Amino acid sequence: MTKAQDKENLWLDILNEQKGAARRLVSNKSVIVFGDNGTGKTSLLAKLNGKKSPEYGVSLEYDYIDVRDDINGDKAQLGVWTINGDIGHTNLLPVVFNEDNFGDVLVMLTVSITEPWAWPKQLKHWVNVLERHIESLPLAAEKKVQARERLATIWQSYGYTGSCLKQAIAADDLSPLTEDALTTNLGVDLVVVVTKTDCMGGTFLKENDYCDEHIDFMQHWIRNFCLRHGAALFYTSIKKATNCDHLRKYLLHRIYGLPFQTPPMVVNEDAVLIPAGWDTLRKIDILFESIHGIKANSDYTDIIKAPSTGNVIFNRNLEFVETVDEQAFLAHQMEILKLLDQSKAKEGGDGIHCTRQSFTGQSSSMKTEHYDSPDRVTILSKFFAELREKKSESPSGDGPVSVSSRNAIEKLGISLQPGAELGPLSRIAEKKEDQVKPE
Repeated sequence: MTKAQDKENLWLDILNEQKGAARRLVSNKSVIVFGDNGTGKTSLLAKLNGKKSPEYGVSLEYDYIDVRDDINGDKAQLGVWTINGDIGHTNLLPVVFNEDNFGDVLVMLTVSITEPWAWPKQLKHWVNVLERHIESLPLAAEKKVQARERLATIWQSYGYTGSCLKQAIAADDLSPLTEDALTTNLGVDLVVVVTKTDCMGGTFLKENDYCDEHIDFMQHWIRNFCLRHGAALFYTSIKKATNCDHLRKYLLHRIYGLPFQTPPMVVNEDAVLIPAGWDTLRKIDILFESIHGIKANSDYTDIIKAPSTGNVIFNRNLEFVETVDEQAFLAHQMEILKLLDQSKAKEGGDGIHCTRQSFTGQSSSMKTEHYDSPDRVTILSKFFAELREKKSESPSGDGPVSVSSRNAIEKLGISLQPGAELGPLSRIAEKKEDQVKPE
């Protein structure tokens, strides 16, 4: 190494030291977390902040992460706002994200590995919410342009060097954006977090009829999404503490410029870690070298489908039976018996024949019964009258029927067991009623 090179390295070291000494932590920075309900937003933030149990709020949750710069001993608190997953709560966004703090906000989007079929819908929804909100802010067009250029520069200047401090790169030395990178540039730092990756075991694959190729296909899709939106990607698990510490350090790195030395990780399917700026289409397509049963251009929703909830049969011809009050039923039977008495007097005693089925509903020996003989009508009338009287006297509705009435009814061949069919009486009454109606 020449003296000139030694002198150059010395000056770089001095500049880096001065850069670190000049860095000051401020508490006006914030993270805003979007995600559908159930994606584990609150639990993840509790883990990042070292809390044992999450504290759930309503509509808009606030927490903070303690920040410390070990180089100069500076401290600060990074505010974290979590928007409830219900669409009605997005109107609270202007409270935490406005024109005053536009350049001091990082947005984190969460999805869960337990519902991978919902990723496209959920991520598209929250990106649209964020995009519409940014467009509504009364910001000068120049400020929005500068924000987009800053994000593009971060992407272009990315490089893992193992250095605690990132060296500045001249604009002429910046690499051009790779294909499909930052095609949607919101001018805001984005981090996409896939939660609950501890569920990616054999049970998860079996229950959803997935295989390892499906897991690679999911990663392929979400990495493409992050590439287009200039976002970092982290697969996390609270139970296994997967990437939680790395995610915390990365947030502080993007917001405060603190060191982040963790290299990208794509080998372990449940612990993916990709900083913004590292990925390219070529790296993403390597996944398809191990995917043989799925085409690269397949639609995501055609491959990753929601599990079936069971065999549900819909029959529009089903008849719905409404229950009838017990006292109303008995009163109706009394009316039937009165009609039988009236028709008996007019017809002179001609019997009406009907068949009776056993109370089980199964066809038994078809036996003809004469329900309209004078003695039978009298016994039935007395039975229903006594049953109604007992029901009204007993608060519980379980008043007993006299032994004489019970024996008389059973002699008629009518079962008093629960579920016994009384349908023949109704059918007789309908015929009798038709016969006594005036023409």
